[in-house]
Amino acid sequence: MPDLVDDLGTPYRPQAPPRRIVSLVPSLTEAVAVTDAAVLVGATDYCTHPAALDVARVGGSRFPNLDAVQHVAPDLVLGNAEENQLADLERLRAVGIPVWVTAPTTLAEAFGSLRRMLAACGLIRPAGGGHDGDAGDDGGQDGDPAWLDQARRAWSSTYDGSAPRRTAVVPIWRRPWRVLGSGTFGGDMLRRLGIGNAFGDAAERYPVVTVEQLRACGADLVVLPDEPYAFTAADATTDLAGMDVAVVSGRHLFWYGPSLVEARDVLERQLSGG
Repeated sequence: MPDLVDDLGTPYRPQAPPRRIVSLVPSLTEAVAVTDAAVLVGATDYCTHPAALDVARVGGSRFPNLDAVQHVAPDLVLGNAEENQLADLERLRAVGIPVWVTAPTTLAEAFGSLRRMLAACGLIRPAGGGHDGDAGDDGGQDGDPAWLDQARRAWSSTYDGSAPRRTAVVPIWRRPWRVLGSGTFGGDMLRRLGIGNAFGDAAERYPVVTVEQLRACGADLVVLPDEPYAFTAADATTDLAGMDVAVVSGRHLFWYGPSLVEARDVLERQLSGG
């Protein structure tokens, strides 16, 4: 295999395609499993898709059991710069386990990132010389899995550069309230559906806000995803009472992988109250 470079610029120089992969990211677990489940030998407790996935469980994404990871003898571990602690990934590298890290913050970056990751896993051919363009490259290649082509087509006509039709505030945690801020994948997904982020210019990616700030941010919609905090409609009956609320699937808003095939339809329906 040619030399490859992950989203953080770390070279990956496999002697042969990896045949034992551990994923510490639910969306990447699904991407690998749907493409070729035979190479996946470990995943986190939160890797819920595909539902019938039968692999060793190695703890959580934020706090994986590194001994359990080493026990299944992977020849590649998949991580994410936001979901995993980089110190844990470096500890795995220190004992000789190669690690591939993704870090997309937009849908376009996600398509390029997924393709490079699948190439690193030996599941598709790398683009010329082993580099699949820059992080924003979402062009397809011959041999890509069907789900990746389908996802590209599903999202190909969503954003025309016009002003958002609505502005939303998107809490991701409660007690304290924490919301989507600047430079987030979820924020870009909503933008492509015509919804702006009221805190999209915040200095932080996930700022903590008060109830008063929530109410005064100018949003005409509150989007409540069901992960990482399991928001339900009941959470809108107190602090958010009187605001227009849509409860949406966190998997379809935040995951990048096969879920993108249906994410547009699912989110559009949920955001419209369907």
